[in-house]
Amino acid sequence: MDEGFEKERFVTFKLKSSVARKFRRFCKHYGKSQSLSLLDMILFFETNEISPSERFGETITSLKFQMKKRFNALIAIIKSIEKQQTEPTAFLIKRLFEVSAQQEDEDQIEFKPQELITENEELEYYQKQYKDSQKHYQNLKADTQLMLKKLKYVRNNFGVGYYRLNLSKEDIERIKNNIDHVHHNNRAENW
Repeated sequence: MDEGFEKERFVTFKLKSSVARKFRRFCKHYGKSQSLSLLDMILFFETNEISPSERFGETITSLKFQMKKRFNALIAIIKSIEKQQTEPTAFLIKRLFEVSAQQEDEDQIEFKPQELITENEELEYYQKQYKDSQKHYQNLKADTQLMLKKLKYVRNNFGVGYYRLNLSKEDIERIKNNIDHVHHNNRAENW
């Protein structure tokens, strides 16, 4: 007897004899009574929300076979990328490093003899550089103060406020020129 259904009575269905034979074979195969087998089928279709007439398409074994073919194709693609792209690139990089190492060994850096200068000339040079850098610093400080004076906060009614810089075109060009002529443009050759 089926557990949980002992007190229920049996009802018959009218089935074609070939369908009944298939159903009985199915029940024997899974080792369940005809009532429980039919109940399991109905629950399967209800929980998975599919109808018995729908086809899933391919079987699991055919899907396994397709996946195996895809994996083999993927492995083949990776191997071809290795052979056609990675290995030649690595070879070229290795050759470049070998060539550059050979060139560094061959190229000997020759230093020019340095011109000697007196202590007074050197002192004058550094004093001039110091004065130039101080002058440049003062110019930048004056430009920054000018920009801060011309900076005005604008309150926006519909969003975040912002700052507006009210400078004339001439002032902006002058500041650009002051920034472009910085002290590090001087070269050691000017000594």
